[in-house]
Amino acid sequence: MNILFVYYVPSGGVETLNRQRSSALKEVNINCHFLYYRKERDLVNDHSAPTFITNDDNEIREILRKGNYGAIIIISDYKSLLRFRNLGYKGKLILEIQGYGPKDIARSELKKALPYVVDYGNGLLNPKTPHIEEIFDEFYPDFPKFGFNNCFDSNRFSYQKTPTYNQPIIAWIGRIEDNKNWREFLHIGHQLIHLYNPNIKLYMFEDPTLSTPQERLAFQQLLNQLKLHQNLTIHSNIPHDKMPEYFSAIGESGGFLCSTSKVEGAPYALLEAMSCRCPILTTDSDGVKSSIIHNHTGLYYTLGNISEAVREAEKLMTNQKLRESIRSNALLHLKKNFSPEQYCNHFSEMLASLNVK
Repeated sequence: MNILFVYYVPSGGVETLNRQRSSALKEVNINCHFLYYRKERDLVNDHSAPTFITNDDNEIREILRKGNYGAIIIISDYKSLLRFRNLGYKGKLILEIQGYGPKDIARSELKKALPYVVDYGNGLLNPKTPHIEEIFDEFYPDFPKFGFNNCFDSNRFSYQKTPTYNQPIIAWIGRIEDNKNWREFLHIGHQLIHLYNPNIKLYMFEDPTLSTPQERLAFQQLLNQLKLHQNLTIHSNIPHDKMPEYFSAIGESGGFLCSTSKVEGAPYALLEAMSCRCPILTTDSDGVKSSIIHNHTGLYYTLGNISEAVREAEKLMTNQKLRESIRSNALLHLKKNFSPEQYCNHFSEMLASLNVK
């Protein structure tokens, strides 16, 4: 059976998810194809599956004709439910929500999606994100809804032996935009450097094509104000297969991944870090609840509370018993709750319930 997944750009967590599920679903004879409307950079990671990049109706119509898709999963872009019906697709259409940023925007968008979903769709899918599930229940009480964790192959993306680092590395991953809350990361890093260890290194992994000029300018201004240039390294568009080296090095350096997001759907960066024994300090951005359990698989701090973040960060770096416990528990939790096999079972059950044969 062929399934088509549709998204705006081959970047970020959705692209990672697509490559993970392509590999997983092959094992149950589901062939994944991928359609992105555009690309913002030359690098497109290998999906090991047919991958199309076009926003042209005639080209998409031809993809649909040749693909013989049992179902199409459209991620976020609810207006495409109508578009794909107009292009002649008569099979099952599922709208998948991996995150819409702030909760008020998610609510607003899913309210606007109502006529598209009800008139042209067949199901709703999300990775057990609490605020998304609440909105689904409110707006779509009787509509077919599915919620299960994204998949992660911890054997293919895993810890790598790394040189010893004498300076702790504190990392951040995201777009330079408000919801990812880069400002808070810079303030936390600044406090830790001045109050705890002047040798701390800050790593920021980002895609510069996904930020506005205004946000980029504000970023540079705060960087200058906090005088962080000596400590900060910006890593732009690191190939995905290189990231296990970085996560492993961060974990071995005595540092951690710091997630400062205001709201998240189901962030893949956290799963990747967990798989590489890199501990995590995060805000309670809602979608992290399935992966981070406080004092067990990671640590939380209260959004906006820099002093609390610094206290938790120091605990994570100095309490070796807690640190090692978190690193080990996180990996076990990942293997148990995000396995490709579990994802295949849930995905197959969803298709069966929608009578996709």
